[in-house]
Amino acid sequence: MATKPHPPLMKKHSQTDLVSRLKTRKILGVGGEDDDGEVHRSKISQMLGNEIKFAVREPVGLRLWILFSAVVFTVMALMALAFPNQLYEVVFDQEQTATSISIRLYGGAILSLSLIMWNGLYTAEKVIIQWTLLSEACYFAIQFLVTSITLVELDSLPNAAILLLLSRIFFLTVTLSYYYHLGRRPKKI
Repeated sequence: MATKPHPPLMKKHSQTDLVSRLKTRKILGVGGEDDDGEVHRSKISQMLGNEIKFAVREPVGLRLWILFSAVVFTVMALMALAFPNQLYEVVFDQEQTATSISIRLYGGAILSLSLIMWNGLYTAEKVIIQWTLLSEACYFAIQFLVTSITLVELDSLPNAAILLLLSRIFFLTVTLSYYYHLGRRPKKI
């Protein structure tokens, strides 16, 4: 019995066949835009991510501002924990009538925020830096409101309290400015 010779196999050149390449890329899930508008050229870059995408273009002075905030928050927290009555007297220009536990709790909360600031100083992730700035901005806004209400209730306006309110408005403005500039998308070239 004689066997028929098989016809020679024709090799398909998929690199030159555009339809085949598009089908392959569609099956792999590359070449199209993802949720962020990025176009991945390979499955590996899609899985690992584009490192340019994660590079944060920080506003000038951002790290210095976070360092300054971390130091100020830490110092204020330690003062509130160690010397609660003196801190109250400096701000409101009168002796404290209630127990000092509320000011110590305030110091503990500030110390927690200072730890967030110290963590935000050493991270490279944009989201963590944004949350750090947002936490700081919320603190300044709430402290401004609470201090204002307390001053209205006490019916007094000492110079130290005015300085505290003005500084909180300034700090809130600077923090929100950094938060806004960090959240902006860079212009594509």
